[in-house]
Formats: sequence, structure tokens, C-alpha cells
Amino acid sequence: MNKENNLSYNTLEVITVIACFIILGICMGIGSVDIPLKDAMTIIGGKIFGTSIPDDLAATTSILWTIRLPRAITAFLVGGALALSGAIMQSVLQNPLASSYTLGVSSGASLGASIIIVTQFTIPLLGSFLLPVFGFAFGFATVILVLVIASKFDSTLHSNTVILIGMVVSLFTNAVMTLVSSFARAHSQQLLLWQMGSFSGKRWYHIQILLPLCIFGLIVTICYARSMDIISFGDEQAYAMGVNVRKSKRNLLLLAALLTGVSVCFSGTIGFVDLIAPHAVRIVFGASHKRVVPMSFFVGGAFMALCDMIARTAVESELPVGAVTGVIGAPFFIWLYLRGRKDK
Repeated sequence: MNKENNLSYNTLEVITVIACFIILGICMGIGSVDIPLKDAMTIIGGKIFGTSIPDDLAATTSILWTIRLPRAITAFLVGGALALSGAIMQSVLQNPLASSYTLGVSSGASLGASIIIVTQFTIPLLGSFLLPVFGFAFGFATVILVLVIASKFDSTLHSNTVILIGMVVSLFTNAVMTLVSSFARAHSQQLLLWQMGSFSGKRWYHIQILLPLCIFGLIVTICYARSMDIISFGDEQAYAMGVNVRKSKRNLLLLAALLTGVSVCFSGTIGFVDLIAPHAVRIVFGASHKRVVPMSFFVGGAFMALCDMIARTAVESELPVGAVTGVIGAPFFIWLYLRGRKDK
């Protein structure tokens, strides 16, 4: 019976991954200029394998390879990273409504970015990476601050303590960012766009940074899958089963902060993905993190790519991606949550 269940789950996993890549392909093809699948395959094959691309596809090649393909892949990777960090947070904090933003990663990164935008501070060596680097640094520093303060109150890093300290620090950084925005109204539009998220202007060098980090995060999280399963039952039981709860929680929270910080600094603040994807995956695949972790990455990536496609095609002027994820994600998450309660 177990073998049959594992086989059905494995089949469902394969189907899900294929469906996610199909969605990514659709997102690449649809836009102000629709690109047929045959032309897209010709262009991608030509770029990868060095085969000739017909001259009549020159304009299409520029649109697909230079603009649309890196943007769609970046959205997929950011969505996957956010969903992965959400799965970690929900497990470590033993709360299905927890997300990586609970620890203030988003607000910290936004504060760092807003300071750079307002002060116009520059470091020639970093160039266009200045904003992402400062956003990530502030977001990661916020999490370190939360863990340090939480450890002073509770050496075991109990979930309630971490959540409470995280909310306090997040509210504080949001208040500071509001003050910064109030004193720099000339930059309010740029700050608003950052806070709502966008993948406009993403290129291949963004993927070269995101892809290794996503692969690293996915592999490390899978290695912690068993510990995450045990921690989900409570700290006391985890200790009894030989898991170093404090060390595991610290490492997993820092990993979640890394994934969220990198995602936020390249796309701005985008919510709901880290809540929706892991929750939906648990309903379909069960609670085992051996399946939840990789499936959350692919489902989150596909969802983000789909939302980005809607953001750039729904109206003539591009919509913020965060607004789309919120409009789609909020009712969808409520439906998922109510369905999960009924199943119990």
C-alpha cells in the first residue's frame, strides 16, 4: 500500500513539475507580441546549441532572448525562493500562517533600499547592484537582530518568542521607512514601486546570481527535511528524538532570510507567494517536507511567473507584481485555508 502511495505521489510530482515548466513557457510566449511555440524553440535552440536562426526572426529573437526570457526565469526563481523560505518558516515556527516576512526581512530590505533611493548614495564598484546589495544586507541584518534579541529572552528560540520579536522589529523598521518616505516626497513614486515589486528590466546577469543561490537553498533545505518534519511536532519532542532544535532553527531561519533577502532585493516586496505555495502543496502532497520543499519551489515559481505575465499584459501600463499576487493570492489563500479546515 505504501509503495502504491509513493508511486502515485511520485507520478503527481512529475506531472506538477512538467505543468510548472509549461506555465513558464506560456509566460515567455505571451505578451504585447505573442511568440509561437515553434519560433520560441527555434530561437532558444539556436542560442543554446549555436544553430542558425532565420533572419525573419531577428526582432522576435531580441524580444524573447533579451527581454522576456530572463524576466520570466527571474520571476520563476524569485517565486521559488520565496515559497521555499515560506515552507521553512511555517515548519520552524510551527505556524501555517507564518512567512519569511514574519522576521522582518521584507521591511529591513525595503528600509535599506529606501535609504539608497533617497540619499542617492553610490559605490562605483557595485554599479547597478548597489540597491540589491544594500537591500539584502539590511534584510539579513534585521533577521540577525531578531535572533539575537529572541535568544536573550529565550535561549531555545521558542517559536512564539521569535514571532513576537520579529513582529516588533518589523513594525519598527516599517515606521522608520515611513519617516524616510515622509521626508523625501520627491522619491515617493520610486519607493512605492519598490514596495509593490516589479521584474521590469531583469537580464541574464540577474539569473546568474539567483540560480546558484536557489539551487544551494533547495539542496540545503532538502537535507534538513527530516529535521523539519520532527520540529513540526514541537520542540520537546524534537529534543527527545535527538534533534538539536536551537542549531537547526537558527540555520533554517538564516537560510530563509538569505532566500527572502536575495529575492526582495531583486524584485522589491512581493507578498502571499510564501504563504500560498507551501500551503497548497501540503494539501496535495501531505506534510512530509521531503515532498513539500521541492514542490513548493516549483509551484511558487510557476505562480510568480504567471502573476508577472498578468502584470505586464493586463493593461497598457505595467501593473506592480505585488498587487497582482495580492489580488489573486488573498482569496485563493482563504479558500485553501477553509478547505484545509473542512478536511480536518
